[in-house]
Amino acid sequence: MSDVDFIEVYDDALSAQDCAAIVQRMQHSNQLQPGRVGGGVHPDLKHSRDLRISGSEDWRDVDQRLQVAVFNGLLRYLRRYPQALISPLMLQVPGSDGQPRRLTADDFPAMDERALSDLARTCLRPGAINLQWYTAGEGGYPYWHCELFPRDASGETLHRHLLWTLYLNDGFDEGQTEFLFQQRKVAPRTGSLLIAPTAFTHTHRGNRPQGGDKFIATSWILFQSAQRLYGQP
Repeated sequence: MSDVDFIEVYDDALSAQDCAAIVQRMQHSNQLQPGRVGGGVHPDLKHSRDLRISGSEDWRDVDQRLQVAVFNGLLRYLRRYPQALISPLMLQVPGSDGQPRRLTADDFPAMDERALSDLARTCLRPGAINLQWYTAGEGGYPYWHCELFPRDASGETLHRHLLWTLYLNDGFDEGQTEFLFQQRKVAPRTGSLLIAPTAFTHTHRGNRPQGGDKFIATSWILFQSAQRLYGQP
């Protein structure tokens, strides 16, 4: 039986100094809002103070730094799980004879970083980043949930392919990201990046931190729109 759970954690995705600077800026921000779930503000499901930084000129530098860290992690993830691209999209590339041929998982080990980066950017796009602050003994996201749901007419929330969380601090007890079916708890470590699938198979929750506040950055990696991938019908 395989022990593959499709949950990857990459240490030192962001430096401890960068993480501390982000936490400090967040603590002094006047833009914090009550944490939201798909259906709105429900503190019984998720209790946090959140700050969406994507699209904010004041936070552009942090947004870019985080997106670069996540993209580097994504490339590592695709090296291990090329099926994340080729299974849903049935990708084709020009063969040596100039005719299109299907990409297979065997093509990925020899693919250079630039080619893999171009492929990832062609098929996938970053989601908006949300910074989240969970207060010790009170904050958390204890409701078992996944990241896919048919919320909007555009299907945007159904384009979420992978979830990610970058832990901005540690030094507290508990506060793990816990996956239900995999029976796995990921302990926060400053600068580490968690990537996992978004579907119900990876139902998860954020346990309450104890003895100290927990700070994270989080978002999704989404498929490009159908228009971008396939053109207008």
